[in-house]
Amino acid sequence: MKILGIIPARYASSRFPGKPLADMLGQTMIERVYHQVKKSKLLNRVVVATDDARIYDHVISFGGNACLTASEHPSGTDRCFEALKNQNEKFDFVINIQGDEPFIDPHQIDLLGSSLSAETELATLIQKIATLEQLNSPGEAKVVINTSGEAIYFSRSPIPFVQKAEPKDWLSQSAFYRHVGLYAYRADILEKITKLSPSLLEKAESLEQLRWLENGFKIKTVETEMEESICIDTPEDLEKALKILKAMA
Repeated sequence: MKILGIIPARYASSRFPGKPLADMLGQTMIERVYHQVKKSKLLNRVVVATDDARIYDHVISFGGNACLTASEHPSGTDRCFEALKNQNEKFDFVINIQGDEPFIDPHQIDLLGSSLSAETELATLIQKIATLEQLNSPGEAKVVINTSGEAIYFSRSPIPFVQKAEPKDWLSQSAFYRHVGLYAYRADILEKITKLSPSLLEKAESLEQLRWLENGFKIKTVETEMEESICIDTPEDLEKALKILKAMA
């Protein structure tokens, strides 16, 4: 089984333009992400998929693999499919890795990769929710799963609703899971889902994966106990990350 790791990286960002090229103590953000992802033992190839020549040239300059993709892609999933088509070899699966997580743990990539089989359509990581803050945060996508470990539904609301308990006691009454945003797609399924139109549930929750569920695709979930990587969305997030780097030095 051959797995392609793709790191989508756009230059334009409403909250942090040019963040893939932001300096992080002598290395850019995208360079740090790339080197972390390369530590994975299961990825056969890693490539940065970007719509910007500056990012492309930079990745090539430090010895990385990159490909230029169209600028109008509505999501990282669509960019991943174009990057897959641009490869000169066949891959069975693609793992989509966020380009703004410079501390990503390669073991999480391998955990997801090791779960893949010929029957897997889509796969992602989940983690048990440990705090009421996580449970109630709209920024945390929650997920409920069936007895086969497949996702039934994702929501920004706390799910399931525990009817016979006070919300403050819910964590002791049921298992709650949060979504960890690392996706694996079987190559043929990746092509199919990029042809789907946005769905009603997806629009309501602003969660792309609901489009796949609404159209009958199966999302396998894999539980992880590892800490989720820090996502850098704003210059303020970058400052926090730099403090962590300095403490690690």
